[in-house]
Amino acid sequence: MARAAGEYEGSLRDVIHAFKYEGRRGLAAPLGRLAASEGAEDLARELGLPVAHVLWRRRLTAAQTGLTAWARRRNVRGAFALSPLWRWRRSDLAGRVVVLVDDVRTTGATLNACADVLLEAGVGEVRALTVARAALPYSRADTAA
Repeated sequence: MARAAGEYEGSLRDVIHAFKYEGRRGLAAPLGRLAASEGAEDLARELGLPVAHVLWRRRLTAAQTGLTAWARRRNVRGAFALSPLWRWRRSDLAGRVVVLVDDVRTTGATLNACADVLLEAGVGEVRALTVARAALPYSRADTAA
């Protein structure tokens, strides 16, 4: 299950770019309120959700911007793992509903890669909440992967 507060275009795109790439952290509160109205740590805190650093990035990945859906999936495959602290606390995750909070969902490749790790660790259900969702044109090659 995934929800987004709006489409990744126009003013919303500009605000997310300022938050993400220009370091304008003061935008976390309005973006968090926008996401909350629709049902990244700064965003989750603004929503009043408990924040747990359960996932670690195992390796750096290329920016997803400009990549096809297939390339995005390949780019993040194996990039995330359960953090060392949570490897010892797997029982605390068992059966839980976890909400991944992010700024933008395009193909869902990053969210899916994170969800795979969490489900393998015993989480009962993974949901995703993003401020915006972006459309990505698919090519016939994308559907083959």
